Amino acid sequence: MTSPARPGPPRPTSRDVARAAGVSQATVSLVLGDKWRGRVSESTADRVRDAARGLGYRPNLAARNLRLGRTRTALLVVPALTNEFFARVYTGAAAVAAEHGFGVVLYPSPDGTGPARDPFPSARAALDGVIASSMAADALDALHGADVPLVMLDSDPSAPGPAARVNLEIGDGMRQVVRHLLALGHRRFLHLASAVDTWTFACRADALREELRRTPGTEVRTVTAALDVRAGRDAAERALGEPGPRPTAIVCDDDILAAGACKAARRSGLRVPDDVSVTGFDDLALATAVEPELTTVRLPAVQVGERGMAALLAVLDGRPAEPGSLPVRLVVRGSTAPPPA
Repeated sequence: MTSPARPGPPRPTSRDVARAAGVSQATVSLVLGDKWRGRVSESTADRVRDAARGLGYRPNLAARNLRLGRTRTALLVVPALTNEFFARVYTGAAAVAAEHGFGVVLYPSPDGTGPARDPFPSARAALDGVIASSMAADALDALHGADVPLVMLDSDPSAPGPAARVNLEIGDGMRQVVRHLLALGHRRFLHLASAVDTWTFACRADALREELRRTPGTEVRTVTAALDVRAGRDAAERALGEPGPRPTAIVCDDDILAAGACKAARRSGLRVPDDVSVTGFDDLALATAVEPELTTVRLPAVQVGERGMAALLAVLDGRPAEPGSLPVRLVVRGSTAPPPA
């Protein structure tokens, strides 16, 4: 017969940590819950963490969550998982969440459009908060009445509702594009715009027109297309084939449309950038996969996810989220050049 296994040593408790560090259990809770700043000195916090490591203490998250009424789960609402930008946003959000013992559940709107079904029988019971792209705002209808904190990404700063926002300097990105093309000598523009009706694309269109109004002798025509290479190609090809002076620069709302514009130029017998310049927006992997490589605006997608999760954590802790919009940067590559003589 085998002898019964001997019980292992008892699991260290927060009381053991408090005793080893010479502090109260409340102080241990503050430090290990990352709420000590402004309440406990840095040296005391270091002492508590050292004591916890020395004892091999691990907080009982299940009991803590039950006590706080939290599941430590955030929902990230995106238009589609196939879009590389939102995959990067998830990467950033998940990294910050993991540092704080949270998980992130992805919630894509089907095909990037229309409302999605409620991901849980009761969102109120299953979630601590929601982080949502403005491009997937319709999907939030399924969470209506869930009464959970909402952080919006890349959304209209004047619209009411969310507990916090994380925005990019979208308008500045488009202004950088236009100034670059104007400096090259372009005056006739085609704006290949996204057919998605959302603040981020409206902001791009407004910035484009405002910047061109500052320079006499410029003209711009806008055509819309779904966020798809083929749709962008077809819309740009039709525009390039119309009578009258041809545009010398195609300004696209994102890199996917820009890839379609490059295809349209080739099908129309034009060379990029010799006959027509093309610009994108986002700086996806696609931007360096096409030839010539795209001049585009780099958006810090991972940082958007990081800031979004940090904002949700701040809201849950009763703190203000970090203010200010994230800067963006024009990356000049081979798809832009001076217009043909």
